[in-house]
Amino acid sequence: MSSLGMLERARMEGWADEEIVRRVLDGDLALFELLMRRNNQRVYRATRSILRDDAECEDVMQEAYVRAYEHLNQFEGRAQFSTWLTRIAVNEALRRLAARGRMDPLDMPYDGENDAIPEPVSNAFTPEMNASSAEAASLLEQAILSLPQTYRTVIVLRDVEEMSTAETAEALSITESNVKVRLHRAHELLREELYARAGASAAQAFGFHAVRCDRVVASVMARLGATRSAS
Repeated sequence: MSSLGMLERARMEGWADEEIVRRVLDGDLALFELLMRRNNQRVYRATRSILRDDAECEDVMQEAYVRAYEHLNQFEGRAQFSTWLTRIAVNEALRRLAARGRMDPLDMPYDGENDAIPEPVSNAFTPEMNASSAEAASLLEQAILSLPQTYRTVIVLRDVEEMSTAETAEALSITESNVKVRLHRAHELLREELYARAGASAAQAFGFHAVRCDRVVASVMARLGATRSAS
């Protein structure tokens, strides 16, 4: 079967990543393309949360994929392939960050990381963060990118990519307890950042727009007119 045919068969039959990895190791290099396409979004988000630079993210993603291919025989299946790949990408992004020779002041670690875990810990965005429109999504993205890297990455993996606590801990090489603490702190910081960014336009919130205003006025005036006529 041709490489193109094998790719189509893998898509049609929904082969698991682990099955594709086995076939790539057996010599079917073309199938590695499918692994990349399946994981591009997650790998991009993980690296972007660390580097905050699209062009550099692409470089790091390429390097991460090459490293993953070169060490594919070391994938033991103890974690999901996507988690294993994300860990490689995160490590590559952190190496790139370290190579800059200085840390962004925003990326200084939080001193309270080992504090007791607050309860309850939410695993999802609060209602004010649950943005559906493009404008709100853009605001949310910029707010996340303004957070320290420690929190950016955790909130992207847990809330945006919806990875489990265990998967996030594996990808970031930290404990599950630290994931929970960082996520809780990230939610606090993100909420503060969103409120700050929205402050400039707070006066326009809950606007009673012209069309609605006209509709209500017309309705009331019609009712008043009817009442006056009846009297």
